[in-house]
Amino acid sequence: MQTYSLPQTNPESVVLLQITDTHLFANGSGSLLGVATKDSFHAVLDGVDTAACHFDAIVATGDISQDHTPYSYQRFADGISRWSQPCFWLPGNHDFQPTMQSILPSEQIKPQQQVLVGDHWQMILLDSQVQGVPHGELSAAQLVLLDAALVRYPDRHALILLHHHPLEAGSAWLDQHQLHSNSGLWDVIDRHPQVKAVLCGHIHQDLDRTYHGVRVLATPSTCIQFMPDSDDFALDHNNPGWRYLELTKDGCIITSVHRISGDQFKPKLDAVGY
Repeated sequence: MQTYSLPQTNPESVVLLQITDTHLFANGSGSLLGVATKDSFHAVLDGVDTAACHFDAIVATGDISQDHTPYSYQRFADGISRWSQPCFWLPGNHDFQPTMQSILPSEQIKPQQQVLVGDHWQMILLDSQVQGVPHGELSAAQLVLLDAALVRYPDRHALILLHHHPLEAGSAWLDQHQLHSNSGLWDVIDRHPQVKAVLCGHIHQDLDRTYHGVRVLATPSTCIQFMPDSDDFALDHNNPGWRYLELTKDGCIITSVHRISGDQFKPKLDAVGY
């Protein structure tokens, strides 16, 4: 199991910046349902800079690329290189892992499965991709990895990360693409009370719920947003965004979602799919 130790500069907490579902193209003018994804990605990065909130690490929770090209992944790496903090990533259903793994690993970007976060937390990054389909699943090997990481550090609060949402979000069209056979994940979590939250991407919207006593969080995309609680495919007028998560030493998570301002990234609201 790949393990990385993230130093803790503040003895009270560690802050993560979550960026997700960038859907970047090799072509700088590439757009997804009317939104130029490179431009919206950089607008989010600029928004993070403007917010001037300290963070210790970046987590990128999948769908980094839309066209699977090496340069789309390089665009992501180039974008976050404005900062020195390490970035930890995992694949989404739109990602092509051979290309992802050939481009993204660097001194800054680390494809780790387990990250020891300061003195009190650990993050476990899971691969829920099923090649060629939009829904997710966790293999037996991924569940074994998760269980082993939790057994190894029972005294550390745990944050589990994956791309697909592990419970219904309330949109029929989107929930058919959630994490399938998710009982395996929850069976492991139920055995380990130190698990505090599951963090995902995929649904292009803000989600904050409690399930099995564990907080489940999802975050807006840096490009298009899906309409919450919509049985049929629908886009939302909300702007691209990002999330901060402050992990405190007593096991609490203080989190907030932020969005860019303006109306320059409005999608084709009449779209019926993508």
